[in-house]
Amino acid sequence: MDRYVDPTEQLVIEIFVRDIKRSTAFYRRLGFEVLRDDGDFVELTWEGHRLFLDERGDMGPVPDTVQANVRVMVPDVDRYWELTQEMGARVLAPIADKSYGLRDFAIADPDGFAVRFATRLEGQG
Repeated sequence: MDRYVDPTEQLVIEIFVRDIKRSTAFYRRLGFEVLRDDGDFVELTWEGHRLFLDERGDMGPVPDTVQANVRVMVPDVDRYWELTQEMGARVLAPIADKSYGLRDFAIADPDGFAVRFATRLEGQG
């Protein structure tokens, strides 16, 4: 069967943000690239995969608990850990080797959405 769309467009995460400029700057600092900026809607990419930011200024306060996260696989997770520490990002889960074969950590974006960076542990598939 033919694919309807390219796999990088098949499943896209869209998150609502309070301040589009602040959120765009946060994600760009992490290494995401801007594909499109329509003012209140920004399309970001990471190695061809998309992340949409949709400004919703009427959102309530940032939640205390995180409902979901987006995971980004990187070759050197420790480098991203250092970057996020320099940024002063709120840590949700500190960097550690996990039983599921990844070394990872999670931080919160400015609106409380979690971003997890991970690297496969040596000898793990």
